[in-house]
Amino acid sequence: MHRRFALEKIFFSIASVIIIILIVSIAFYSRKDEPSSQNSLNVLNWTSYIPNEVINNFEKEYGIKVNYGTYSSNEELLAKLTSSREGTYDLVFPSDYMVDLMISRNLLEPLDLKKLQNVNNLNTLFLGQSYDSDNSYSLPFLLATTVFIYDSTKIDRLTSYKDLQNPELENDIVMLDDQRIVIGAMLNACGYNMNDVHEDHLESSLEFFNKIKPNIKAFDSDSPKTFFITKEVDAGLVWNAEAILAREENPELKISYPAEGFTLSMDNYTIVKGAKNIESAYLFIDYLLRPEVAQMIVDEYPYISTNKYVESLPEIELKQILANGSYVENVGSDIKKFDKLWAKYK
Repeated sequence: MHRRFALEKIFFSIASVIIIILIVSIAFYSRKDEPSSQNSLNVLNWTSYIPNEVINNFEKEYGIKVNYGTYSSNEELLAKLTSSREGTYDLVFPSDYMVDLMISRNLLEPLDLKKLQNVNNLNTLFLGQSYDSDNSYSLPFLLATTVFIYDSTKIDRLTSYKDLQNPELENDIVMLDDQRIVIGAMLNACGYNMNDVHEDHLESSLEFFNKIKPNIKAFDSDSPKTFFITKEVDAGLVWNAEAILAREENPELKISYPAEGFTLSMDNYTIVKGAKNIESAYLFIDYLLRPEVAQMIVDEYPYISTNKYVESLPEIELKQILANGSYVENVGSDIKKFDKLWAKYK
């Protein structure tokens, strides 16, 4: 009797161990199928910035699923980050002043450059900018500039912001939908720095803009080139790549830089604080730093590449652009002045 009881006890123990092993095994293999730092990446980037082919090739090479979202302004990016739970996004591409702001709000992870084999492919002209002087939190991705674009068959010239006040351009202009860029341009037009926060100077910018306002058909940062391709407008203040793409469709379109000053906008690789897929983020950054991949990007979206091995602009022209343009700066609490003024602009 005791022997039978002992055998039953041994059998029960063995069966229990087998069941535990099965449960652990099932849990292990179930977790393998879930997204992890090795097979997923949550990216938030500007509209029309990285070709689908580039993303698809990365996914195939590394077996990492890229969940890709977009935004059309730095303010929209900040709103999405601050309204989401920590860990929602891994990699984002803020512009210069927004990098500064995000660092001050502890929204970014410090970068470990040792994890980037291709970091030396970056042109040193773009490193060490004031918003992150030692590149502790950011690395330059692409440089955009604001430019004029106009139909040369209808407009003789467009070189000054004052030219946009021409009554003949009524309902005929597209302008970027970005408060810091547009207000900054109007400050330049009035002879001030685009980051000026003086109340009187801001008010002067509004007065100057009000003489342009009847001529504005639309504000659009996502795809202003479409207005030129469909011939809905004849003039605009847009990003350089959008202007180049529009000109490819219509050679009669001309591009020029505003004489009073123009915006430089450096968009950057940054990893979000609390990112769940940090290793995947580093792999993606390093992949985008490859010369052949960087070339694919500017071939489709012709901004200025920060990769020193990519054909973008002659160095002399690039240095002139960097010398004559200005970056948007973080103005701290004075941003409320721009917010309030932008409501009057639109």
